[in-house]
Amino acid sequence: MATLDLSGRILFLCADPAKVERQLAGEDLTLEQAENLRDDVSTDEITPISVLTRFDERLGQCPYVGFHAGGRNPIGHDAVRAGRFQVTVAGNRYGKGSSREHSPLAEYHAGIRLVIARSFERIYRQNADNLGLFTSTDFGLIERIRRGETIDVDELVAGRDPLAAAILKSGGLLRYGRSHMQRVSVGHVMNDDTPRTLVEKILARHALTTDVTSASLEPGSGIFVRADWRFIHEYYTGMAAHMLHAAFGRPLTLREPQSMLAFEDHLSYSHRSELHAKNGLLPNVRELSEAHRAFARDYDVRNHGYLNEAHSETDEGSEGISHAMMAERYALPGQVVVGTDSHTSHSGALGCVAFGVGTTDMANAFVTGGVRMTVPQSLRIDLHGPIPAGVTAKDIVLHLLADARIRAGAGVGKVFEFAGTAIADLSTDERTTLTNMTAELGGFTGIVAPDQETVRFLKERRGVDFTIDTWMHSDEGARYADVIDIDCARLSPMLAAPGDPGNGIPLHALSERPRIDIAYGGSCTAGKREDFDHYHEVLSWAAARGLRVPEHVRLYLQFGTQDVRDYCIARGYVDAFERVGAILLQPACGACANCGPGSSTDAAQVTISAINRNFPGRSGPGKVWLASPPTVAASALLGRVASFAELQARVQSER
Repeated sequence: MATLDLSGRILFLCADPAKVERQLAGEDLTLEQAENLRDDVSTDEITPISVLTRFDERLGQCPYVGFHAGGRNPIGHDAVRAGRFQVTVAGNRYGKGSSREHSPLAEYHAGIRLVIARSFERIYRQNADNLGLFTSTDFGLIERIRRGETIDVDELVAGRDPLAAAILKSGGLLRYGRSHMQRVSVGHVMNDDTPRTLVEKILARHALTTDVTSASLEPGSGIFVRADWRFIHEYYTGMAAHMLHAAFGRPLTLREPQSMLAFEDHLSYSHRSELHAKNGLLPNVRELSEAHRAFARDYDVRNHGYLNEAHSETDEGSEGISHAMMAERYALPGQVVVGTDSHTSHSGALGCVAFGVGTTDMANAFVTGGVRMTVPQSLRIDLHGPIPAGVTAKDIVLHLLADARIRAGAGVGKVFEFAGTAIADLSTDERTTLTNMTAELGGFTGIVAPDQETVRFLKERRGVDFTIDTWMHSDEGARYADVIDIDCARLSPMLAAPGDPGNGIPLHALSERPRIDIAYGGSCTAGKREDFDHYHEVLSWAAARGLRVPEHVRLYLQFGTQDVRDYCIARGYVDAFERVGAILLQPACGACANCGPGSSTDAAQVTISAINRNFPGRSGPGKVWLASPPTVAASALLGRVASFAELQARVQSER
């Protein structure tokens, strides 16, 4: 029977940084001594933006360099390897946030072979499986490992679904795929009248049967599905190519390359990012871009790249953010869309199953056509009542993130199906904010059943005359893990306090209003056409009254895609933006990923941002408040956190 060598040391990720530093200095702790363990350790902390320009064994120098405890980062470069650690232990929701496979890969290359946590986020754990990094929620293993017991691999995979167990026993997904995915068939026969959710119906039409897996749609089953679209962006393309060439040699034979897309959307402003410039990362950025473009060129994959086709070192802007462009140009109701970004769920607003995966998953999908997933349960979010003036989809999702059930993990790994009477009042752009931020909710994906608004969107944006098939809805009586009702009429503008998107608070309940240094409107979540309608409503009102952004504040507005930029130009929005002093940026992920203007550069700086997550270090060293587009614009004008209604009242009272 195979065993796992765990003769190295155990690293407890404690909330007390002194305990972490004692371990790095050579002291071994017991579980009792290590408490309290850090909850919510994000992938931004395991491998922060500053190390993502590496995609090979060099990542072994970097795990946990962004780990935050007690106001500081106690783990330095190469500390894990130098300390001979093989096991990491943490608290709840380990690996939340970005889908970056750099995190488990960095742990693996540093010598970590097992991560023990009370619970794991879906994408992180799947990425770990795919690399052959074991994970467990069994804290009883800790003392056994300390005593020097050998741990059987069969014990470590017990309780996992059979596919996850088989992948781990194979040494990772690429080895598994090479052995077991040469012959696949599509389709799951639904031969009964069982009520089903829309997601179940879509998956049934895309499920694959392989040598060792069925197309079972029972929640918790490990399956493969055929994706209508597979996309990758430049942070992952070089890593995927490196993996594939190492496993299969050159040249590769890709499965259905016409349904693959490549996006260079994250780093086109990196030359204006203090993080990248001061840390000497620009040569690494060029290496990432070169690897990305070479893969797209060598295998004839459609690439949406920089605006300047010359791709010079000082290029600014990309054609658009990958998942935003997927909704604008590609995704259709009933499809499966898979991308190497946790916010791939964005396109679920169109009535498709869209979800993020890691690099190994995508690499395997490129050569086999199958995308690994665990069949999820669905959580229905019923939005009722009229949506008050001044309340946006961003406010709704920040309210949901603050719900005690969600904070306790009720949504982890589940589909968030958004329904209810209020959905009809939300445009597709607003719906994408809900589905996009299911990544922050811990969900597998988000979805909205297609309706006449979907038909309108597809006609207006793409000229597509789409007919909704009769099956494209959830059946009455379909199974849900739970139903959460939200009375939208009772909502007001929301904020999320620095540190976590779940730190929600109604704006009116914030008695002390922070002074802000940076206001940022952009990203996939808040760089769409309707988001810019919101920015314009506030800023044109201000421009008409001669208001400008105060000198101590920088307001950045960054378009999500070329289409959004052209829309704003055609509508005449740019004039009002410039009159109030906003700084306009071409499309890119930008400050959301600490990759350009709008990121903080000093820990004392305070930002109010319309992006989707505010984990420590995510957008620079300062504190980040999350808010809706109109709240961001109003706060920029007032110089401190405020809603548009409060800004209007303040200005009128002074006149």
